[in-house]
Amino acid sequence: MKRTLFILSAICSILYSCRSQSDGGDPIGTVPSVESVSVEDGSENTAVGLGYVDINYDIPILIKDTSLISLSGMTVKPSVANMRLRVGFGTLEYGTSYTLSVPAGAVVGKYGSVPAADFHVSFTTVPKPGGDIPYTPGEPGDYSQSPVTSDPINNAKLLYDYLLSIYGGKTLSGAMAKVAWNTDEAGWIYKWTGKYPAIATFDYIHLPDSPANWIDYSDITPVLDWWNAKGLVGAGWHWIVPTYEGSTSYTYDPSKTDFKPSNVVVDGTWENKVAKADLAKISSYLLLLQDHNIPVIWRPLHEAAGNTYTQWKSGAWFWWGRDGAEAYKALWRFMFDYFRDAGVRNLIWVWVTQTSEPGDSDYEFYPGDDYVDIVGRDIYGDKSNDYIVSSADIESQFETITHMIPHKMAALSEMGSVDNISKQRDAGAEWLYFMPWYDYYNDYTEDYDHLYAGISWWRQSFLDSSVLTRSDLPSALFPDWNK
Repeated sequence: MKRTLFILSAICSILYSCRSQSDGGDPIGTVPSVESVSVEDGSENTAVGLGYVDINYDIPILIKDTSLISLSGMTVKPSVANMRLRVGFGTLEYGTSYTLSVPAGAVVGKYGSVPAADFHVSFTTVPKPGGDIPYTPGEPGDYSQSPVTSDPINNAKLLYDYLLSIYGGKTLSGAMAKVAWNTDEAGWIYKWTGKYPAIATFDYIHLPDSPANWIDYSDITPVLDWWNAKGLVGAGWHWIVPTYEGSTSYTYDPSKTDFKPSNVVVDGTWENKVAKADLAKISSYLLLLQDHNIPVIWRPLHEAAGNTYTQWKSGAWFWWGRDGAEAYKALWRFMFDYFRDAGVRNLIWVWVTQTSEPGDSDYEFYPGDDYVDIVGRDIYGDKSNDYIVSSADIESQFETITHMIPHKMAALSEMGSVDNISKQRDAGAEWLYFMPWYDYYNDYTEDYDHLYAGISWWRQSFLDSSVLTRSDLPSALFPDWNK
């Protein structure tokens, strides 16, 4: 009998050892070791809305005792996913030091229950910024139930309700107009996939030249044709301004213009006069779309912080961010109020954050929940150097952004050279929509390798049933379609 039990015990031990190997585990007796942490030890610019810290071990783990894990006395919510320990917590205080502690025995190896050694990481949050704090970090949810535009046209309200209904479950596909005022990229996507993206996005970058024989925003045919084909419409504005007062040369480069965003809101300045004239002109174009009951996913004044908070600390990329956060927010609200007073009621407002990790948070630039419907993030790799942004990196950015501004939907508002959308969604980055930038050199030939999102990228993304194309959009979004 003892011999039989010994044999059975040996068989079970072998099976258990094999099981641990086949499940991705290491041999019984291995001590889990920390390989990486999502917050650098000793960092001094951690965002107050960080929300969680990920500790990645070298083998699968389990939590042995949650009560041992702590963050400087705060209530924490530890969870495990294979080799990752995620410690969630509430909003942090500005300019405060914290230590996350995972004492020996709190975490054990999944196979064999060998305890991990004591581990801790310390960090300090960013100092409290000047001016008002236009956001309240927290757990994502409780999303704004109405667009920020007062008295929106019916189709804009229908669109907003639809966006809320799909957020977290589906992702809309999008394409950018090649240069400004066409659907060439959307047509190219259809050519190689047999499907149109759900959103076509246009750009009012050539506003000073319109109307002209080569660009005329008063001819809304490209937009109207897309809308009548039951596609959603987006628009952005690379707002170019004179290089100096009275100049006929235009730019958005802050190093090449004297145009100061802080002066836009000051009556009588030349910047104020230029801005009012431009806003009058573009509002007239937006009203043409409104006259056809076309709602617009509107993304102005994007990427305002530029490299202000990144490791390069080289400042804004566009003139609208050059005077800092307070001037930028005043400019955004100036535009918002101008459109309201002009009767523009067809916009869904998208603000773009430059935050890619907790240490480069740019939320001082956030205009506030009363002025924004969707928070966008623009993410690029570098195809020329074979750098494709991984889904894990993108998911980390998604988590950071959605905890910093938790009551607004989040979108991948511009992108290039990133993992396909299916991989991003599998990792947990459930964007409301995505939009690769256009490739200026795309000649639409079969062998052309798109700079930002190639044929194989689109085909792989469209294999995901949660990625929505134009044909997936409900007819209820287009009540005037057959009129």
